[in-house]
Amino acid sequence: MNANKYVVGVDFGTLSGRAVVVRVSDGAELGSAVHEYAHRVIEHTLPGTDVRLGPDWALQSPQDWIDVIKIAVPRAIAAAGVPAADVVGIGTDFTACTVLPTTADGTPLCVETPDEPHAWPKLWKHHAAQPHADRINELAARRGESWLPRYGGKISSEWEFAKALQLLEEAPEVYARTERWIEAADWIIWQLTGVESRNICTVGYKGVFQDGSYPSREFLAELNPGFADFTAKLATGRVGDDVGGVTLAPLGGLAGRLTARAAEWTGLPEGAAVAVGNVDAHVTAAAADAVRPGQMVAIMGTSTCHIMPSDRLAEVPGMCGVVQDGIVPGLWGYEAGQSAVGDIFGWFVDSFGTEGHDELTALAEKQAVGQHGLVALDWFGGNRSVLVDHNLSGVIVGQTLATRPEDVYRALIESTAYGARMIVETFERSGVPVEEFVVAGGLLKNPFLMQVYADVLRRPLSVIGSDQGPALGSAIHAAVAAGAYPSIEEAAAAMGKRTERAYEPDPARADAYDRLYAEYRRLHDFFADGRMLHTLRAIRNEASA
Repeated sequence: MNANKYVVGVDFGTLSGRAVVVRVSDGAELGSAVHEYAHRVIEHTLPGTDVRLGPDWALQSPQDWIDVIKIAVPRAIAAAGVPAADVVGIGTDFTACTVLPTTADGTPLCVETPDEPHAWPKLWKHHAAQPHADRINELAARRGESWLPRYGGKISSEWEFAKALQLLEEAPEVYARTERWIEAADWIIWQLTGVESRNICTVGYKGVFQDGSYPSREFLAELNPGFADFTAKLATGRVGDDVGGVTLAPLGGLAGRLTARAAEWTGLPEGAAVAVGNVDAHVTAAAADAVRPGQMVAIMGTSTCHIMPSDRLAEVPGMCGVVQDGIVPGLWGYEAGQSAVGDIFGWFVDSFGTEGHDELTALAEKQAVGQHGLVALDWFGGNRSVLVDHNLSGVIVGQTLATRPEDVYRALIESTAYGARMIVETFERSGVPVEEFVVAGGLLKNPFLMQVYADVLRRPLSVIGSDQGPALGSAIHAAVAAGAYPSIEEAAAAMGKRTERAYEPDPARADAYDRLYAEYRRLHDFFADGRMLHTLRAIRNEASA
């Protein structure tokens, strides 16, 4: 039945969007295309204005996302050489929490007021809402809110509620005009189908939706009286309920059908199935056929997101969340992460490197473990797990006048591996076993980095069999939404791919890394309270004002 049928997966990343055309029967990737965002990440000045942004701001342009639909999808179809009429569905994924204020019909407020920073979509790595997240966490802990342990004891400044509270308190007039506060993952589906929906993944992990409800009106009012009715801007009700025309939608479900306008944009058939929106990390589990309990998938790129299905519910300190049906229906889905990984290596090369990544890697690879005499904390973008504090910052210890760029580069790579080990050990200490560690994402291109991770983690690494993991995962979800497979698990088994035990740990190097990891833990615990790092950040912000 699936012969000569195709689906399209579209992955909206941090700097670009990519589309891939996939054969439904076996997951073969037949053609792809990438469109670079014209505005990339908006961090300093609003487009076309002289309006400057403050520290830790990161915005995006919704027009860039529409351009991906208009440009990358038709190019991918052309590259695949398949008849567009044989495409039965399209699926999409997004970075998260990337969230925007809109009118009731989905028009982004930045279209109306392009010179107002708070009217623009806030990208996942917008960390300027950390003080608001701190207040949410303090009040939730004091009140004993039942949802807080589901997020490891703290919610992140990256998420919907912290960013919305920042919007209310810094731009109340924009907050008042906001009729919808919506994840980009759901907004793009709205543009494709004409139907507003909310996927259970972002609602659960980023929207603090647990056991059928959001945080209470009383809790929100105690934060700020003007915040009491915030959830009116969100979908409410239980999964599957239709409330006011907005449905909380299960993953792999049918969000709607491609409208005539969207069909014209994409070149796909009007009425093609559109899968429920999803997050780039979570959808990648299907692409790696890693949708069973205990399979942790680390999507390693500018940042790393660790996601894992499990058949057990536990409280894991510092996790980003545990959501029922959050990765695949029927299982608990766990998420953790590191806010900066590839971004750290890119920062170092762009700021200090006379050599590029390849040259620094080649030099670093020649060293014995510990030869550089360094240990670093991987907090250059803050700490997502397990401390959940984006006001923390990076630390490098042990530099001397003999320290070379390749020494620091290797120490930074190792620091991110130590951070990953901290996450894995925290899960296992909490009673959630990690049976297999699967790697996806752009950093797979660096075999040296992968071997460092295998040695530091003291476990084999499996690797995804696709360079376009999120896009392939979205295509797999599209196949389910189109009715080609009855479940995500069955579609993943037919269309997903991974190589098991692609990297094996070296026992001698693993032993040497145990000593360095112990020093990382000491450094981690020393700076974890943030007193010094928060003070330095405050001094920086004051001096930059």
